[in-house]
Amino acid sequence: MVLVLPAELTHAQAGACLGMLVQTLRRHAEPRVVADASATTVFDSSALAVLLGCRREALALGKTFAVQGLHPRLATLAQLYGVGELLPAA
Repeated sequence: MVLVLPAELTHAQAGACLGMLVQTLRRHAEPRVVADASATTVFDSSALAVLLGCRREALALGKTFAVQGLHPRLATLAQLYGVGELLPAA
């Protein structure tokens, strides 16, 4: 299953976005989850919180989790915060 992140993912959208993505995760039985962040070009560190929240929920449901299309600046931010290895590339 593919979870598509929005073009803008900042603190203002993070809570609603995570809630919607978690609901989607819970409704689908596919064992592999890929978060598609390729459209996400406006973001802050809240985007990492959303990705980590999706990962946490996917793993709790017994699914695998990976990310595709992570913007290079967001990947750098993930490394800076020490969570880059938690967001493996698909």
